[in-house]
Amino acid sequence: MANYVISDIHGHYDYYQKMLEKIDFSDSDMLYILGDVVDRGPHPVKILQDLMKRPNVCCIAGNHEVMFCECMKTLLQEITEESIADIDEEEIEKLINWQQNGSVTTIDEFHKLSRSERNEIADFVSEFEVYEEVQTAMGEFLLVHAGLGNIEPDKGIWEYELDELVWKRPDYEKKYFEDKFIVSGHTPTLFIEENPRKGFIYKSHNNIVVDCGCGMPYGRLGCLRLDDMKEFYVEEEEV
Repeated sequence: MANYVISDIHGHYDYYQKMLEKIDFSDSDMLYILGDVVDRGPHPVKILQDLMKRPNVCCIAGNHEVMFCECMKTLLQEITEESIADIDEEEIEKLINWQQNGSVTTIDEFHKLSRSERNEIADFVSEFEVYEEVQTAMGEFLLVHAGLGNIEPDKGIWEYELDELVWKRPDYEKKYFEDKFIVSGHTPTLFIEENPRKGFIYKSHNNIVVDCGCGMPYGRLGCLRLDDMKEFYVEEEEV
């Protein structure tokens, strides 16, 4: 059995499938996805439908899944003059914010589903975890989307606000825990100034960032095996 972590697939179904092939993912393995499955890329809902069939995958919510859930009520409504008139200002603001963050592909694919399929997807995403803790021979790992905001070493993980888990970035050059690694996505490693390998997994002071900019210029999909810290990558030319 092996434990794998990937993050920020952002609708790139081909990269995702190619990565499963590359790591030879089997029923005895465990895959942790650190959020942002949806938005931007062409097939976010197709990835969700595949994940729903896999009992050995743990999905952790990212900020894009949170935005999805915040707009879920509106998405599931029958579109009529009455329902449009009933949308309040707060819902409109949330929809605009989500649209500005790349929701178009998610909404387009979602609306092509039957009503029952939409409800299944909505239920699935709403049950995403917000963090996970994993122990391997390499040590203890705290898996979370953004990497924790307002970190205090003595603060229990359950005490953090949702925004601190899915939006707030830590200082990757500071060691917050002596006895565990924080593994996160959210920040493409292309944009971490201290990273000598732009677009590849970044490790510093017990912080590990696995968002390698999938779908971005010079980016790729990255995967880390927690059992031995081996890195795997899917490049654009492979899909």
